[in-house]
Amino acid sequence: MPGWFGQDPAWVSEILHWQWVLFAARLALTSAYLLGGLTKLFNFSAAIKEQEHFGFHPGWLWAALTILIEIGGSALVLSGYMVWLGAGALGCLTAVAMLSADNFWTKLGGERLTQANTFFEHLGLIGGFVLIAFIYAR
Repeated sequence: MPGWFGQDPAWVSEILHWQWVLFAARLALTSAYLLGGLTKLFNFSAAIKEQEHFGFHPGWLWAALTILIEIGGSALVLSGYMVWLGAGALGCLTAVAMLSADNFWTKLGGERLTQANTFFEHLGLIGGFVLIAFIYAR
């Protein structure tokens, strides 16, 4: 596919066709969710407190759902099976988290900038999940 300035370089096309590149991209996209899910699983009491801190009650239910989505959604994306479901679940979880935890519009000063940066990083992850679902839907 031609780029803005002509044909894409052959070496770029070659790298993108390496068998493991797409898996590595899916692993990178889901890595924070895998780590987060496992961390919450092995320290469930902290996961409950985190959910309650952000106003989600009962904390144990929301912590369990978060773990299920983080690990299960990542497993689907990594497996290549029902990627749309895993990517969609992780994208929705990310949207809920960014709206509840990264509410930069309620902050002032440096904290506002930090929260805005995190908010837009999470928005970028959601875009990545849409793209990976699109790739696998073809």
